[in-house]
Amino acid sequence: MTILDTARKIVHEGPICDHCLGRQFAKLSTGLSNDMRGAALKLVLAMHAGAEKDKELQDELARSRGEIKCWVCNNLFLKIDPWVTKSIEVLSDYEYNNFLVGTKVTGLLAENEEILWAESGTTFAEPLKTELNREVGKRIEKLTGKRANLKKPQVVVLLDLENDTVDVEINSLYIYGRYRKLIRGIPQTRWPCRECGGRGCERCDNTGKMYQESVDELIKPHLMSAARCADTAFHGAGREDIDALMLGDGRPFVVEAKRPHIRSLDLEALEAGINRGAQGKIEVLGLKFVESETVEQLKSMKADKVYRLKVTHNTTEEKLKSSINVISQTLIKQKTPTRVLHRRADLERVRKVHSVELESYNENTAVLVINCEGGLYVKELVSGDGGRTIPSVASLTGSEAKVIELEVIKVG
Repeated sequence: MTILDTARKIVHEGPICDHCLGRQFAKLSTGLSNDMRGAALKLVLAMHAGAEKDKELQDELARSRGEIKCWVCNNLFLKIDPWVTKSIEVLSDYEYNNFLVGTKVTGLLAENEEILWAESGTTFAEPLKTELNREVGKRIEKLTGKRANLKKPQVVVLLDLENDTVDVEINSLYIYGRYRKLIRGIPQTRWPCRECGGRGCERCDNTGKMYQESVDELIKPHLMSAARCADTAFHGAGREDIDALMLGDGRPFVVEAKRPHIRSLDLEALEAGINRGAQGKIEVLGLKFVESETVEQLKSMKADKVYRLKVTHNTTEEKLKSSINVISQTLIKQKTPTRVLHRRADLERVRKVHSVELESYNENTAVLVINCEGGLYVKELVSGDGGRTIPSVASLTGSEAKVIELEVIKVG
């Protein structure tokens, strides 16, 4: 069947606009809009009808002109400007450099299109919503100076044809940095109260939290104010214990601003505001914009860690040195520590200790610097956790040992 035979068959189905006729052949050429294709096909068909004195085809083509409603789209493409106006109004409250248009078609329009494809047998068509998205997008580009982005749009305009409304999806803004935790007793993220699950109770003084501050919550209000976002999410490269310091050049993190109204943030000012507001509790460094993929990269990274541990013991310096010599360059078998069994699966992990240095020693305490693979529980490397970590400082010295202070001094 030739293109004209297919076009003739489509016209026989009922009055059809130039857009809907041309769209059935959208994949056959470039540089033409669908309405241009449709108008050209109708012109050629009209010439054939005149030459062949085909009165039926002439009448059918006549019905497709003027104010007669297109049976496929119900003259949707005559009403593009109102959709453009609504879209720009919805977008006006948000800062963005690029966008994408999406459409939710009505059941009737989807059914009409399926009937047309089935009856005409065309294999060159594109969906109605694809054309509408493109046509609305082109006019938004012209009126706003912003560019459509099919892969990673900052905002997505959603045309709901059923309800005659326009909604907008605002994609998150992602900011990478490193944080240093300079005091103990602050978790990385909000920790809901174990008693009430975050609802608020007597134990948590009706705050819903086990701890009143976190690294996340010290950053959050400054980002929400700067980006005018609906919420934030904090993504850290691993975690440290609540009673640990995070020193050195800090732990990598990404903070996500959800539904931001403002995207062109002054990150130096944001960094200064966070650090000033934290009052020496935390410090953020090196803020920069990143893509969403960085979150997954951060979560999956297996960075080595360096810890400084203050340890209580009742062993000799010679035995302690001997034990850390055994542990250095050794694979450590660890079952999930007793202290976290209530919230983590009881698994056995194998992690390598690269090196252990005895930084200082006295009769009751010592300071160890441990360089190891990420995921090693260093407190249990010292205490042995009742035999759940093998080997350990305690098992090798034959005496009790316990971490009383922990500092993370390097991540990655």
